[in-house]
Amino acid sequence: MFVVRPAETSDILALETLAAITTFGVHTLPRTRKSIEKTVDRSIASFARQPQLPADESYCFVLEAPDGSLAGSALISATAGANGTFFAFRNDVLNQVSRDLDISHNVHALTLCSDLTGHSQLSSFHLRNRRNAGAEAALLSRARLLFAAAAPQRFSDRFFASMSGVIDGDGRSPFWEALGRKFFGMDFLEAERMIEGARNRTVIVELMPHYPVYVPLLPADAQAAMEQVHPDGELPFRILSEEGFVSDKYIDIFDGAPVLRAHKNALRSFTDAVACSASAGEDPEAGARLTCLVATLRDEHFRAVMARCSLPPETESVMLPADAMRRLDVVDGDSILCVSL
Repeated sequence: MFVVRPAETSDILALETLAAITTFGVHTLPRTRKSIEKTVDRSIASFARQPQLPADESYCFVLEAPDGSLAGSALISATAGANGTFFAFRNDVLNQVSRDLDISHNVHALTLCSDLTGHSQLSSFHLRNRRNAGAEAALLSRARLLFAAAAPQRFSDRFFASMSGVIDGDGRSPFWEALGRKFFGMDFLEAERMIEGARNRTVIVELMPHYPVYVPLLPADAQAAMEQVHPDGELPFRILSEEGFVSDKYIDIFDGAPVLRAHKNALRSFTDAVACSASAGEDPEAGARLTCLVATLRDEHFRAVMARCSLPPETESVMLPADAMRRLDVVDGDSILCVSL
């Protein structure tokens, strides 16, 4: 049984090994030993706090396999750009009219903006074996939102996740070649390494264009890459879309990937989750059981697993298999949160 839990200092070596797996499509994944240590230390400090409003907290979760090894990791930040301003391109539609020529048409233009600053951000979703991942992928991704549903004061009411965009096997991004390279003067992967996947660095506003970029002036391959998802990003894109996230007018400033957004009231982990109490045992009504995500309501000792159970009315108890009780580290009567997978 897979379990999602907060990252610990003892996980750093395993996270370093996990990060060594080449994944061009995950630009927010901490990769160096130093950045991984910083991420874990910040996460541990964030879990230990008791904020009444979201600030600069960042929570790192790991997916622990049944054999005790780490099979994945994922982050959720209380506020994007908490230590600065989070930048994205807003794909605006400009209406241009000539009364003399009786011509009216719409033109898409990309404007550098900080609209997403203050949203809570999902990032760094990474699996050891993404291509053959099963339901544990949804467990890892959605456990972050169950934690947010269990501790809403820690997060914004609005969430977003920047997907990974179109790049080839050599790490070349058509969108970056057409736009970013002109201002940074370096390769896509070099720029990503320089800012470690962040989108809140001062260098971005210093170098990126301050005026709208007219999309029709970009090469055809760059236009085609806009709002497209890297093949390795299709799994998290599908999971988040099923959760309630939608793509609207924002794209990543480096590779043109779509940014998925949602208000918490549109997310299943908030609207469909049932707060109840745990009870050890096998549900006698086997036919009524669903595959559910089950999470504890303890901040620092948060745990989430998949289990077959029947969703009860709110405040009632739910019967969980012994293995689920053990992996969650709960006993009869402990409060839990359940939502169907």
